[in-house]
Amino acid sequence: MKRKTFLKTSLAAGASFTILPSGLWASSKKNSTMQLAQIGTGRMGQGDMVNALNSGWKDQVNARIVAVCDVDQSRAKDARNRVIKDYKEKGQDVDCGIEADYRQLLSRDDIDGVIISTPENWHALIGVAAANAGKHIYLQKPLTYSIPEGQELVKAIRRNKVVLQTGSQQRSSVYFRQVCTIIRNNWLGKLKRIEVAIPTDQGRADGEPTAPPADFNYDMWTGPCPEIPYIESRVHPNEGYSRPGWLQVNRYCLGMITGWGSHMYDIAQWGNGTDTDSGPASVQSTGEFPDRGHFDVHVGYEGEAHYDNGVVLTSSNGRAGVKFITEDGWAYCKRGGMDCSDKNLLRRKPTEDEVNLYHSSNHMEDFLLSARAGKDPICPVEVGHRSNTICVLHDVSMKLNGRKLNWDPVKEAVVGDAEADKLIQVPMRAPYTL
Repeated sequence: MKRKTFLKTSLAAGASFTILPSGLWASSKKNSTMQLAQIGTGRMGQGDMVNALNSGWKDQVNARIVAVCDVDQSRAKDARNRVIKDYKEKGQDVDCGIEADYRQLLSRDDIDGVIISTPENWHALIGVAAANAGKHIYLQKPLTYSIPEGQELVKAIRRNKVVLQTGSQQRSSVYFRQVCTIIRNNWLGKLKRIEVAIPTDQGRADGEPTAPPADFNYDMWTGPCPEIPYIESRVHPNEGYSRPGWLQVNRYCLGMITGWGSHMYDIAQWGNGTDTDSGPASVQSTGEFPDRGHFDVHVGYEGEAHYDNGVVLTSSNGRAGVKFITEDGWAYCKRGGMDCSDKNLLRRKPTEDEVNLYHSSNHMEDFLLSARAGKDPICPVEVGHRSNTICVLHDVSMKLNGRKLNWDPVKEAVVGDAEADKLIQVPMRAPYTL
């Protein structure tokens, strides 16, 4: 189908459309320079874009950002200018265009991969469409808003044979990898307990509805969510890139349980060896939901989950980190540091016969190199999905006033609880559909 015909057909159909896959990037006859597009150019999008600019310049990577996309045109223009300035400073004249609709990007044959840094209610829709278009994907965490969306994204990635890197960059840190290496090799004996701590949301949002800015497509930003009047405090600042309000509005985001929980539960799963195809058998949590104006996600919370291997996972608010407690000691990791009851283990390297975890020191570079090689990166789609599943189950239990949820990690389904299952199934506003 010609590009003009494709756009006319797909845009008229809303978000429900299919693109034939173009094949694996590594084995196709595409650009020798990997050409990328940045979708979502807000606070996190700017950071992801800069990481790609810096990593792509390396000879072994050879990737360039050639397009940016955002429903907020002022942000898209800022991003484009930043890309052009970066390449000029490096002595290259690289053209970078602006697209207002991600579907226009996905129809382009000159795009090899996309970086998706939108609010999480859009992750699955854009991710599945990008996979169907044969694009490799760097997707900000949490992987998706809901568990069923994650299941569909996993299918799309594997069906189309593309590479997806979840933006759980802690896996590319020596501190988290070394501690998980200690635990996975039982150097401190059998794992008994995992303690996860995440920060606490705070503040409130007020304000009355107003007309959205002229260069901001608020209807498309809303996407699959219920349509509600525009209020700047629950979207993002019209000027600047401070922390956006949508991060504390439940229909766009589940709060810190996914914002930071997706990072910390990912490490808990990695150390427990349940990160690719498993998870807890039960989850129970309580949360605080005080009146905070337009903000309605949880604030404080406590949780407990049980695995079939006997490991107990506890969660609470605090300084972000993960502590593994074993029969003979403990090991702890956080951003910027690690500790252990046996300090010698912090420098120990596994032998060839022991568990050697995937090594990455640069998360974005690992994605770009993996896309070139046509292999899974350090945090592939299944890992991101399983970590996010734990987050969502905690959130559902909170909303059910601390009810214990029995979970089948093989079937990926709640056992014997229709009310909980209904909360897990999140409907999308028409015409958006997976």
